[in-house]
Amino acid sequence: MNLIHRLIDAFEERTGLLKLMGDLSRHPVPPDTGWWYVFGSATLVAFMIQVVTGIALSTSYISSSGDAYQALQFITTRALMGNLLRGMHYFGASAMVLLVGIHMTQVFVMGCYKYPREFNWVTGVVLLFLTLAMGFTGQLLRWDQNAVWSVVVGAEQAGRMPIVGPMLAHFLLAGKTLGGATLSRFFAFHVFFIPALIFAVVGIHLYLVMHDGISEPPVAGEPVDPATYHKKYDELIEKSGVPFWPDAAWRDVVFCLAVVIAIVALAAIFGPPKLGNPPNPSLLASDPAPDWYLLWYFALLALIPHEMTTPVILLAPLVGVIVLLIVPIVSNTGERHPRNRPWAVGAVVVIVMMIATLWVEAIRKPWSPDFTAQPLSARVVGSDTGPFADGAMLFHEKGCEYCHQIAGSGGHRGPDLSFVGDRLTKADLTIRIMNGGYNMPAYAGNLKPEQLEDLVIFLSSRKHPLATLGTATSGGK
Repeated sequence: MNLIHRLIDAFEERTGLLKLMGDLSRHPVPPDTGWWYVFGSATLVAFMIQVVTGIALSTSYISSSGDAYQALQFITTRALMGNLLRGMHYFGASAMVLLVGIHMTQVFVMGCYKYPREFNWVTGVVLLFLTLAMGFTGQLLRWDQNAVWSVVVGAEQAGRMPIVGPMLAHFLLAGKTLGGATLSRFFAFHVFFIPALIFAVVGIHLYLVMHDGISEPPVAGEPVDPATYHKKYDELIEKSGVPFWPDAAWRDVVFCLAVVIAIVALAAIFGPPKLGNPPNPSLLASDPAPDWYLLWYFALLALIPHEMTTPVILLAPLVGVIVLLIVPIVSNTGERHPRNRPWAVGAVVVIVMMIATLWVEAIRKPWSPDFTAQPLSARVVGSDTGPFADGAMLFHEKGCEYCHQIAGSGGHRGPDLSFVGDRLTKADLTIRIMNGGYNMPAYAGNLKPEQLEDLVIFLSSRKHPLATLGTATSGGK
């Protein structure tokens, strides 16, 4: 024991690290910080899980377009604890995104970003987008069909930016097309560059927390005034402050332990996301989609009108970044308590509801073809023989029913054609079928003249019963 004490004393004499750690742990914080203050520490723990599991996975992963898919199969099925590690890495990423979002929401609603902690908020915004970048780059490393085409779609969106768009798309793909160089570039960013930036920004963020102190719980009727804030805060710490450890930190320890247990449990029960088919850049994936935390944005782009896609792709991220960065500039003083800041609470509620609604729509995928659609029944068609029946069968066989709905049967990707005969004439239908349209192939070379005629006869018969009755009545007069 004496030898151990002498070694510890010698280490401390030369480094001073033990005193530094002790001073940090005893750093006074405001009283009654409560459970709302645990999400920052939990986000850091989730990131450390990503670092540890990522290092373990990288020892077996091969960042080569010819070997990456097989390497992941080996990790998942044969490597020691490989399936668990992949699951922990996936659920750890999900936890990190979720926790950083909750942490920023808590900071915003409680006004913790106000003076003198404006730069804490800015570094938090940077960490939010670095976290999303980690998720985006990590998805490609699965190197399956969905991952490959998700990145192609992302590069195509980036390419729409004026002036810098083509250069940005070229940078993402590491060339003109997706290939092995793309995988190597994403691997480097996912494993080296982005984690290094996160470590650096986390260091700055923690320094600012120590420099400015942990924000005290908001009190209604006590606005932030830069002229008097420091004096009030110092008096509060001197009078009622408690040491971070153990008075405040025990909650962080309990919650972080719960996060670790949850990640391990989810990984053990559900495992990692299943690998899709091997990548084939020449074969378009039927439904490429990002991981769940970006699905809401994917749904937004799928649901908006086609002519608005490019403006939204260009402006939405830019507006989001600008709004987040100017929050501490336009509102760094005044009330902090949520009760006296209904606009802040309302903004959070609207954003959460919007994201939740879009996420649900992304799960439903109404814009995707319904390949399970069955042929229309004779009752819906109105006949089981003749041109009507032949046209209805062609409507199914040519895949029209996968995207268009008639009488409640079919997909939602295209317009509902239940009453298309009320909107378009036979000539209009013929032109539309022959020439195609947005997201609709042209059938000019895919239909014989008699097939086209049968299909047009069938579609033109799709009219509302009242409209048909009104036409018949007018003819009778």
